[in-house]
Amino acid sequence: MIDPTLAFQTAVRATLTTNTAVTALVPAERIRAGGLRPDLMPAILLAEAQAEFLGCAAGSQRLARVTLTLHIWAQEDGADTARQIGGAVLHALEFGPANTAEIAVDEWERLSMVWMRDPQPEINNTHGVIMLEAVVRWRV
Repeated sequence: MIDPTLAFQTAVRATLTTNTAVTALVPAERIRAGGLRPDLMPAILLAEAQAEFLGCAAGSQRLARVTLTLHIWAQEDGADTARQIGGAVLHALEFGPANTAEIAVDEWERLSMVWMRDPQPEINNTHGVIMLEAVVRWRV
């Protein structure tokens, strides 16, 4: 593996799709990669992945700081669905995604989240953005 962002994204998605509190609010098939407003809501989109390579470690391992943006989308229904989803995501990722066969998470940063209204107010959507950051290690 040369770029660890896909493996990190896969680990994050697996953590979310296996968490019953998250999937009770968002069907697993709507937790996916993507960068645009989804057609079906609620949804969680994984986008804007970045990697900063930090160097080598013992045993032909590599290290990188990776970031990933999660976009939470929900139609506002008066019950704050988007914020409920955000809370479930924060709880599911409180200690980071689980290690996989491809990567190990060595350092997990605090999550940050921001909420905003859809730029087209007549659509009545709520959009939340969660920034994830970790140092991951993998073997070449």
